[in-house]
Amino acid sequence: MASAAILAQAGVSGIAYAQTAPETTAPGVTAPAPTPPAPAAPQQTAPIQAAVPNTGPASVADLAEGLLDAVVNISTSQKVKDDEGAGPAPRAPDGSPFQEFFNDFFNKQQGNKGGNHNVSSLGSGFVIDPAGYIVTNNHVIEGADDIEINFANGSKLKAKLIGTDTKTDLSVLKVEPKTPLKSVKFGDSSTMRIGDWVMAIGNPFGFGGSVTVGIISGRGRNINAGPYDNFIQTDAAINKGNSGGPLFNMKGEVIGINTAIISPSGGSIGIGFSVPSELASGVVDQLREYGETRRGWLGVRIQPVTDDIADSLGLDTAKGALVAGVIKGGPVDDGSIKAGDVILKFDGKTVSEMRDLPRVVAESTVGKEVDVVVLRDGKEQTVKVKLGRLEDSDQAAASGDSAPDGSQDDGVITPDPGENNDMDQPDTGDQAKPAPDTPDQHKGQVSPDAATPKNVLGLSLSLLSAETRKAFGIAESVDGVVVTEVTPGSASAEKGLKPGDVIVEVAQEFMKSPDAVAAKVQALKQEGRRNAQLMIASANGDLRFVAVPME
Repeated sequence: MASAAILAQAGVSGIAYAQTAPETTAPGVTAPAPTPPAPAAPQQTAPIQAAVPNTGPASVADLAEGLLDAVVNISTSQKVKDDEGAGPAPRAPDGSPFQEFFNDFFNKQQGNKGGNHNVSSLGSGFVIDPAGYIVTNNHVIEGADDIEINFANGSKLKAKLIGTDTKTDLSVLKVEPKTPLKSVKFGDSSTMRIGDWVMAIGNPFGFGGSVTVGIISGRGRNINAGPYDNFIQTDAAINKGNSGGPLFNMKGEVIGINTAIISPSGGSIGIGFSVPSELASGVVDQLREYGETRRGWLGVRIQPVTDDIADSLGLDTAKGALVAGVIKGGPVDDGSIKAGDVILKFDGKTVSEMRDLPRVVAESTVGKEVDVVVLRDGKEQTVKVKLGRLEDSDQAAASGDSAPDGSQDDGVITPDPGENNDMDQPDTGDQAKPAPDTPDQHKGQVSPDAATPKNVLGLSLSLLSAETRKAFGIAESVDGVVVTEVTPGSASAEKGLKPGDVIVEVAQEFMKSPDAVAAKVQALKQEGRRNAQLMIASANGDLRFVAVPME
């Protein structure tokens, strides 16, 4: 559990979630030092004319008054069992806000070993239905044995958990009120612009009903909190205890759910993040209806389109998501989408960069037939795809579909672009053989010259044989031309190619021999291409695309 998610900068920077903030009395308040008058600005000779207001909103009192009753404080407790075999208790630094918690938890009385201690934390939430449905962050209530909702009028009600989604850090709770509750509704965060005024209400440090005002500082922020990051950034003060509280527009609609801050100290420095309502509202609806999320699944592995890859494909700019592999048995295993395709649009929504695709796929309805615009062989094509359900992918990916950090796939499968750590078990059979026209079928037809090792793009290339497979541990399912040596300092070396890699395709054409690679590279040079796009298979069959500059 945590009462606020903090992106602390390690040293000054680094990313981490905050520890649980115990429920305590309010900390002391220090009056700020007086601010000296600012020096007079130098006279502008040619001032820029712009319609800039001199002040912010005259007052948000009327707006806040109508919303405060719908925002709640959430108090949780968790029973923690003492460890009888524990060694010396850790010690909190003097003056630490967690000192009381450590003393409470670890200073056990003789004969009290084996008992339970309650650990409490505070957070925020808001009522979305007069019948008693409440939205908050998952990290506010995670692991709680008891959840209590404190209302603005002083009343308290026990809450039960209806559903939670760890990937977006959202949860839905339910209380049983005797009379209908004051509620708020979601607005459309997609219409909000940078610079628009917003208001946050929450429970920072136990100060319930706190109102802060600011503007939208940024949109579409990726803070590596989950696979669907699309945060609103705001400078409205958000602190520990604000997590799960609403971010309102000036119409009183919830356009964000306050979730995380960047802070070296734990206090607000004016950089807070909220889950946008355009993402949250759909998740909340599913949690209310099903108690779980039901996300669309495309069943592809993707990687970013870099400038080099864009150039090799003839794209004017780096955009879209490059399909590095198709999951066997998945929704597009019928050939509708192929490795090497670049997905440019999904269901009418533009895919500007790789991380856009997981989100739009996950937000789509399971079983829906959608139009997907792909770039294939230098031309845009529209294909129809019927989406599967993300949870249905568990069996297909049971033996190796989790990410290096243990997370599950996210509607599409996104490998680490630096290391190409795929989130699904290696493709076998058909997927590793992009054509029925493989080297095995052409043995005896390859000329002696073709079997001679070649040096292309700083790579020493050789035919795959029983000897090279054994030497590099290359699976039988992998076909292509094997890299036996990489020239240090070459463009290929800088792109991460190494001995044992197998070149499956060059510019979406299957490679049968070292000669074929050399001929294709030469043809690309004559066409005026600056980069050669290679489909590379690792020894176990994992695929990735690399654009290598041609000197």
